[in-house]
Amino acid sequence: MSSLGDVIHTLPFVHELRKLYPHAKITWLVHPQFSDFIPMQVVDEVIYFDKVAFNKESIWAEIKDFFAMRKKLHACKFDLVIDLQGLFKSAVLAFISGCSNRLGYAEMREGSGLVSKVIKGEHVHDHVVERYLDVARYLGAKVESVEFPLPDLHVEEAKILHKLESYNCKDYVVMVPGARWETKCWPVEHYIELSKRITLDGKFVVVAGGPDDMVKGSQIATAVGNDKIIDLTGQTTLKELVALIKHSSVYISADTGPLHFAAALKKPLVCMYGPTKAYRTGPYGGVNQAIIHSSAKCAGCLKKHCQDWHCMYDISVDEVYAAYKSKLLNEN
Repeated sequence: MSSLGDVIHTLPFVHELRKLYPHAKITWLVHPQFSDFIPMQVVDEVIYFDKVAFNKESIWAEIKDFFAMRKKLHACKFDLVIDLQGLFKSAVLAFISGCSNRLGYAEMREGSGLVSKVIKGEHVHDHVVERYLDVARYLGAKVESVEFPLPDLHVEEAKILHKLESYNCKDYVVMVPGARWETKCWPVEHYIELSKRITLDGKFVVVAGGPDDMVKGSQIATAVGNDKIIDLTGQTTLKELVALIKHSSVYISADTGPLHFAAALKKPLVCMYGPTKAYRTGPYGGVNQAIIHSSAKCAGCLKKHCQDWHCMYDISVDEVYAAYKSKLLNEN
């Protein structure tokens, strides 16, 4: 319930859960803004918990909402509750579900391990996808391959391709300049220089992302200033963004949610990592990936804010451009 990347990393687990329990009713509790990517061919029901809407001005209104959620969860009569978020808020919701059979994955934080049984399998020190899958293995799943069940995108693909036709754009690179943490962001001026190089090569660059990325998207498009740059930040739904990535030749970003779309789609990609650790939460499963780690000694600090932030600046445009050319060559 905290990030888009978490939702995507959970997809292989849900795939295995459905195979393990083909006749069970599977319900996913999630924030509304991430719900478009829930694979309804695998999941039967979605329950929304909107943290923002829950924060009311009146404490009595919040208490009322809390007991309404408790009543709703109790009515479902769950046989099993699995907390793959492992935070205080997910622990509270697991606790008030009315189900006493609760499981969590290897890294339960903020007291969540006191509410749900912590499952630590053989992949406890590996990528989060594998740590989630260890819970499926504990339940009896035979994980033979990692599959990302994706929602149907036919409508969104048609819409995106039609939009790109108006730019006469058929072969393009997708860049997403934003990230949820300010410390994860690669500098805008680096994206500008990289975009100039790629567009001078004759390739289109489509800058994408949510409404929060619109300022950066506009800055990049304005500074590049040629007809090969297209700014679609804030102009796509979540599914349309996935469709856009699906038809790209290469995807480029720092550690942000859409990066994991590209990985799930097995697209050639280049990503830049500074404060976070790619081996734990990076793009999973693709074969044509370039993960560029900052050379800063403090890289991997997991700080959302930093008074001496330079790790992402330390990743040069030359490094990313060289990696991009390599991925493009491999794709062709």
